[in-house]
Amino acid sequence: MSRTCDLTGKRFQVGYRVSHSHIRTKHRFGVNLQKKRFWSSEKQRFYTFKVAASTMRSIDKIGFDAYARRNGLKLS
Repeated sequence: MSRTCDLTGKRFQVGYRVSHSHIRTKHRFGVNLQKKRFWSSEKQRFYTFKVAASTMRSIDKIGFDAYARRNGLKLS
């Protein structure tokens, strides 16, 4: 199961951990994913997604239905 956001497609980033002596080791920076249910007032039902915390903040600001319309999500 991939660790990606279902709505935005955000994935991990690759970078380096840099020690005091400047030895660089590869490191993966993960996405803060949460399993969350969203209520659609237009469809009168819940939708469950695995979303990033930053996506949840965007949905809280404008609402789930407005977010779905703005990003072209096909909700069945």
